[in-house]
Amino acid sequence: MESLNLIKNDPWLEPYKAAIEGRYQYVQDKEKSLTNGGKLSLSDFASGYLYFGLHKTAKGWIFREWAPHATAIYMVGTFNGWQKSEDYRLTRGDNGVWEITLPLDKLHHQDLFKLWVEWDGGCGERIPAWIRRVVQDNETKIFSAQVWNPDKPYVFKTKKFKPNTSPLMIYECHIGMATNEEKVGTYNEFREHVLPRIVEEGYNAVQIMAIQEHPYYGSFGYHVSSFFAASSRFGTPDELKQLIDEAHKLGLAVIMDIVHSHAVKNEVEGLGRFDGSYDLYFHGNDRREHPAWDSLCFDYGKNEVLHFLLSNCKFWMEEYKFDGFRFDGVTSMLYYSHGLGEAFCNYGDYYNGHQDGDAIAYLTLANKLIHEVNPNAITIAEEVSGMPGLAAKIEDGGYGFDYRMAMNIPDFWIKTIKEKKDEDWHPSAIWWETTNRRADEKTISYAESHDQALVGDKTIIFRLIDADMYWHMQKDDHNFMVERGMALHKMIRLVTASTINGGYLNFMGNEFGHPEWIDFPREGNGWSYKYARRQWNLVDNLDLKYHFLGDFDREMVHLIRSVKDFQKTPLQKVWDNDGDQILAYMRKDLVFVFNFSPNKSFTDYGFLVPLGKYEVVLDTDSPRFGGFGLNDDSVQHLTQFDPLYKKEKKEWLKLYVPARSALVLRKVKEPKKTKAAAEAPKEKTVASKTAKTKKSTSKTTKKQK
Repeated sequence: MESLNLIKNDPWLEPYKAAIEGRYQYVQDKEKSLTNGGKLSLSDFASGYLYFGLHKTAKGWIFREWAPHATAIYMVGTFNGWQKSEDYRLTRGDNGVWEITLPLDKLHHQDLFKLWVEWDGGCGERIPAWIRRVVQDNETKIFSAQVWNPDKPYVFKTKKFKPNTSPLMIYECHIGMATNEEKVGTYNEFREHVLPRIVEEGYNAVQIMAIQEHPYYGSFGYHVSSFFAASSRFGTPDELKQLIDEAHKLGLAVIMDIVHSHAVKNEVEGLGRFDGSYDLYFHGNDRREHPAWDSLCFDYGKNEVLHFLLSNCKFWMEEYKFDGFRFDGVTSMLYYSHGLGEAFCNYGDYYNGHQDGDAIAYLTLANKLIHEVNPNAITIAEEVSGMPGLAAKIEDGGYGFDYRMAMNIPDFWIKTIKEKKDEDWHPSAIWWETTNRRADEKTISYAESHDQALVGDKTIIFRLIDADMYWHMQKDDHNFMVERGMALHKMIRLVTASTINGGYLNFMGNEFGHPEWIDFPREGNGWSYKYARRQWNLVDNLDLKYHFLGDFDREMVHLIRSVKDFQKTPLQKVWDNDGDQILAYMRKDLVFVFNFSPNKSFTDYGFLVPLGKYEVVLDTDSPRFGGFGLNDDSVQHLTQFDPLYKKEKKEWLKLYVPARSALVLRKVKEPKKTKAAAEAPKEKTVASKTAKTKKSTSKTTKKQK
């Protein structure tokens, strides 16, 4: 066969042609087997949620579950005193599918229930795998499935939504900790109080964590038990739908942080031993347990598992109108080693037989399905190994994600802050890390996400300022550590966000330098919510310095979004000098200038740029953002002629660049001449040939001289 574009675009992949084409062919064959040779669509196949689980029909209730190892299954709940009875006994059908039909008066809205499952050698309570609502008793802390059938279910008001995500600017968030109060926040509170903030900040997408039900709140939602149930900690399914509907009304795309890389080990709440067997959804051998996450690993080689997970993707899009997914833990899925202990130093490490072909097939099919259901959907891979083709088109030999997380960037900033003196922050290294990516794959750049904010780690602002944040964040308090930290915080974000080739991500609160870490309630902290919340009062208080960082972030995001398809504009390095610690680059009509030096300011530092007039549109050192205001940002800057660069149509842009600051300048568009002005006779002047050559720049040069 002719080489796939993935290989054509990167000749270094040629030695691995057979492996790449083999994976591609395996996906094609797997899809045919799932869709009856192509007679069905992938979307048709991924409709299991319409068949399994609990459904109300005109004639009664019908419930189905897949449990081939079970010998008997009963529904037990508030409707029968939690005792098994023949009236609620399921009947076994083909392929291990159990079913029961009940009259309408046998189940009611908000009834609680579980399954009593029996198998050879044991029995136990189980929460249905396909159930859409799970709640926890406040006193006993026991989880149960719940019948959810309100008289007036929520009806979406926004019927068709097409996100404007060019570039994609993501506000990553967690519903429970999005409140100022020491408690678990709700869907309604988030909709009323946080969505307006996100819109005002200029972000066009919200990425929500911890939606799928999970028994332990402190897992941040990454130990999922019920894959089709929206976490009841935050409210009802209808309240989540209303939140998403309101987000769409405000123009926000809603991305779900989906966890298909592993599942919680719990047997009563989760899928651990759903029908008594160890290998129903998971591997039954030494691959069953994840060695680092204390969780279970799905067996992606089973068609039933693919049916479950693909149906899960479609369910969240159809039922709740999510606009896409950020897939968690993709590295763990791709490799038999889960990526643990591997260096990934060369291309051979991606094609040495240590990769899970079944997991690769699942991810590829998931991307194809998601875009089949919604062509405007967004998919993002959280992947650290650098697997080629992850965010390349499926038909090119890739895995079909729209974006991959640029996980090297936050690691670089942490390492730089921890290990480098300020004098050793080299612009060449910063440029390399923020722009080092595959040309045919879009990335999501970010300085920090929720990962860097968790207990045991530190946010960027806390690494920079540390304990001085507790005492010196008042507006009139001048403190060196705070001033240094705020300056670098703005510069780090600006260089990260302005060099994107796909999108940018920020975790809620980090934009204004939220203090301290995230620590969920646990025994070790007395089950406190003190650190599992966002203190919005800090950024709202104009007497504190936090609002300077928040104001800067807002201006930065709005500036980036003001340029159409900003992420697609050419990224051209103008200058870098590690000795001076100066970096400058251009995107369209914008010039970005950084001085990372802690103590050297430069006067008339020159950059060769297209000739014209430039105005300052963003200045990290502006008093509006807590800076010293060493530049007069109202002054427009005219380029200065240099005959050496006449043919290139470039001139010198000379600037005052204060230490530890950054400027963004925009070329001023000259007003178009009217037809009358263009046809008017030119004034005759006595001028030398040199003056004619310099044209309008001569006057400028004389004035400056």
